[in-house]
Amino acid sequence: MKVIICGAGQVGWQIARHLSGELNDVTVVDNNPDLVRRATETLDVQGISGFASYPDVLDRAGAGDADMIIAATHSDEVNMVTCQVAHSVFGIQRKIARLRSQSYLTAIYSDLYRRDHLPIDVVISPEREVAAAAMRRLSAPAAFDTELFMEGDAQLLGISVDEDCPVVNTPLRQLTDLFSTLRTIVVGIRREGTLFAPEPGDQIFTGDECYVFTHVDDVERTMEVFGKKHGKQDRVVIVGGGNVGLEVASTLEQHKTRIRAKVIERDRKCAEVAAEALERTIVLNGDGLDASLLAEAGIARADAMLAVTDDDKTNLLAAVRAKSEGCPLAIALINDPTLVPLMTPLGIDAYINPRATTVSSILRHIRHGRVRQVYSIGDAEAEVIEAEVLSTSPMAGQKLRDIDFPEGVLVGALRKGDKVVRPSGGMRIDEGDTIALFAMAKDVPEVERLMQVSIDFF
Repeated sequence: MKVIICGAGQVGWQIARHLSGELNDVTVVDNNPDLVRRATETLDVQGISGFASYPDVLDRAGAGDADMIIAATHSDEVNMVTCQVAHSVFGIQRKIARLRSQSYLTAIYSDLYRRDHLPIDVVISPEREVAAAAMRRLSAPAAFDTELFMEGDAQLLGISVDEDCPVVNTPLRQLTDLFSTLRTIVVGIRREGTLFAPEPGDQIFTGDECYVFTHVDDVERTMEVFGKKHGKQDRVVIVGGGNVGLEVASTLEQHKTRIRAKVIERDRKCAEVAAEALERTIVLNGDGLDASLLAEAGIARADAMLAVTDDDKTNLLAAVRAKSEGCPLAIALINDPTLVPLMTPLGIDAYINPRATTVSSILRHIRHGRVRQVYSIGDAEAEVIEAEVLSTSPMAGQKLRDIDFPEGVLVGALRKGDKVVRPSGGMRIDEGDTIALFAMAKDVPEVERLMQVSIDFF
């Protein structure tokens, strides 16, 4: 597949990294020569320096025979014009654009993106993706990472293993025997900074970070098995009332259970916009690092605090301050992955990575075919891929134990009909089943071969 990626920032670079690693023909376009140079020197991609919306720049990037264009520059308008030029001048079939302004995303204007108007096939909103990620964090407060699969019936949980974890030093094979009715499987373990797919004889040690697949009905019990409490979040304080904070607060207002939220925003104009847009949420104008303002927001009585400003360091400090004031759960928005190792020493419970959520969303649409969900783990170290099994797939008609999966691949969940079940070696995979696989990055091409995704799409 020939792909043009417009924008060589964090999101564009990660998408290029994924696609070039899978032997696609990738060209990166950016008006910053340094970013283009970084991409071409670190990845197996071609680079073009120039404005992505200019027809001559896209022509030099090979738009004439490209299969897909991904517009992920920092400007919504550039991304929109890029897709229009790609469609009208070069006839590129699939166009994906990242749009941040909420005005462009309002449902009443959705006709704007029809092929005879502004031809964008997929619109990605980082703010909405982050808001959804925040809601998932709140649904599993003791997990440092979480994502839903199988139409919301299965959940991936990232769980840190503490000293008081009941299953420390227990082989995974024994876990299955001890909790035979629990629809839960450990699919990944990060140990001393290295992520791997465990074998049945591997044990869980203190300090490990485990990625666990479980049925949503078994989330609470799974957390208990790992020694984690699963509490409800009825009171939430949000530090940051910009696009992300406003989207999170709006989502909380629409939640089926009544969640009382308060927003702290430093910029007065931004705070006024948030106060006007929100109905039941109290908006306070001031510094989220101010102890007295946090006290006014009721941080000591809050069940959770979300720090979602556009500054990573402010988010880290706000989360630390909230913890020191007695808030049991602090979640920080972190753009810079090099800051993530500071989470544990600082006592911050969880983080949201906007880049990872946006990359996962884009990958879900790139791996089209019968792929229904993709989630990127860590620094593009692994992916969880959910897809329907096709009749042409080498897996169809075989038992799981007989399928030649790479060492870095584990089956996390399986849907047969309307039931999500815990996979076992003797289980037969049939056409039409939905399977969720944890795969290390190097093994993703083999997973796509097993699923026959590429043939189905291309």
